[in-house]
Amino acid sequence: MSNHFATHRPLLMSTNWMITADHPLAVQAGAAVLESGGNAVDAAIAANLVMTIVRPHMCGIGGDLFMLIHMAAKGTFDALNASGRAPAGATLEAYQRIGYQRVPETGIHACTVPGAIAGWQAALEKHGSMGLDTLLARAIPYARDGFPVYPDLVNALNERQAILQVAGAAGETFLPGGVLPRMGQLMVQPKLAQSYQMLMENGPDAFYHGPLGEALVAHSEAIGGFFSEADLARHTVEWETPITSNYRGYSLATQPPNSQGIALLMQANMLATHDLTAMTVDSAELIHLMVEAKKLAFVHRDAYVCDPAAHPVPVAEMLSQTLARDCVNLIDPDRAAKGYDARDFTRGGDDTIYLTVVDGDGNAVVLIQSLYEAFGSCVMVPATGMVLHNRCRGFTLEGSHPNVLAPSKRPYHTLHPAMILKDDRPAMLLGTPGADGQTQTNIQVAMNLIDFNADPQQANEAPRWRSNPDGSLLMENRFPEKTIAALKSKGHDVQVIEGYAEIMGSSQVIMIDQKNGVLKAGADPRRQAYAIGK
Repeated sequence: MSNHFATHRPLLMSTNWMITADHPLAVQAGAAVLESGGNAVDAAIAANLVMTIVRPHMCGIGGDLFMLIHMAAKGTFDALNASGRAPAGATLEAYQRIGYQRVPETGIHACTVPGAIAGWQAALEKHGSMGLDTLLARAIPYARDGFPVYPDLVNALNERQAILQVAGAAGETFLPGGVLPRMGQLMVQPKLAQSYQMLMENGPDAFYHGPLGEALVAHSEAIGGFFSEADLARHTVEWETPITSNYRGYSLATQPPNSQGIALLMQANMLATHDLTAMTVDSAELIHLMVEAKKLAFVHRDAYVCDPAAHPVPVAEMLSQTLARDCVNLIDPDRAAKGYDARDFTRGGDDTIYLTVVDGDGNAVVLIQSLYEAFGSCVMVPATGMVLHNRCRGFTLEGSHPNVLAPSKRPYHTLHPAMILKDDRPAMLLGTPGADGQTQTNIQVAMNLIDFNADPQQANEAPRWRSNPDGSLLMENRFPEKTIAALKSKGHDVQVIEGYAEIMGSSQVIMIDQKNGVLKAGADPRRQAYAIGK
């Protein structure tokens, strides 16, 4: 077990506030807000705004947002759903007339209404202490003056180079002169800086009721898209009650559908029927159980999760102990199942950012924001610097399915923040990018923390697996060879990959030690996640 929880980074501890995020410049921005008297919501949004610039392939104002917010003095716990809807003209028939068998990966028909801007404003109005204009002012210099290009961004640009080179404004911005930027070269986004200045002066209306939105609609019309100004004007966010499930005396909380978060709770319900500590943490026995539980959770996720405003989602039934027991009874301890018929809605989508904050008053925030796949739709609205996400890919074009594309409907969403509470107070804040891998990474991190008493850094750095829709099981090469061999003997299609693989996410954890008044943080070295505390 000691080798399983070996770490490269030390555990970070503080007594006042703590923040983790997916880029050091973003962590710094959030920390500066906390130092200047801002609260956890202010700091989270400040960090997110910086990441929309320095992580342009992963998040942006053209994407969506989810948050869990626990306000200590009020005793409130809210889930903010700032995901956008399909344009009114985006009908199943329209996509079929174009000839689509599935929603395309890139292009204007891969886009839904961006929800993030409205989400930031809603969170600040309800729980923040600073204005969006103040927080945008901290981000603008990175767009106007540039930031150093880093290896992950170079890799993403290289992967998307062929698409970006013919994508107009996006290619001109990210591949200046048609050339792939070098590491350390400054990436400048002056048009995005101008758009942020417009948001500073006019707030979200600059997009949903103003010139930024008008520019999006005009570009959409020019390239055959379905957006209208009415689509943007009627966008609303939703304040929801988090869904929860009991696990070993803790309450696991996450976002309700249209988010996939319910799959995390379903996995926890199944694992709660076993004493995991009776198994070795890196044993084939434990990994087999967790992988099979994931498969069963995903079958139900893929069958039912959609926009509940368009079609009811049986949340209570999916989270029932009866279903958990019935699913566990289907698991053969000696053989990997091959017969589950899970749809694959999430083809890719690892390009997401996650962050979490606890402030000096005990307010706790988890935030996750995304363009979905690398550079989203690869459509940049000219003169705005805004890259549009490709979240329409969350829909199916299967007419009888609850998650079928329909006008003004929200798609199935991979994004889900997570928080673990004890006695109705935040105890552990966690989350990760990773599309299909999100619930899988989160359950592994939660198990490490709760069942095996790992600290936040140990939980983040522990070897990780990921089960894919095609039946393959990715495993980092830090698992024991005997474990890998035993899983293969059970019929798993094991594919061994490098240790600390980026595809395994960028998980982050803040643990709140209420008894001693100490905050403990861990950040995943698989990407560029870091923590700062005081």
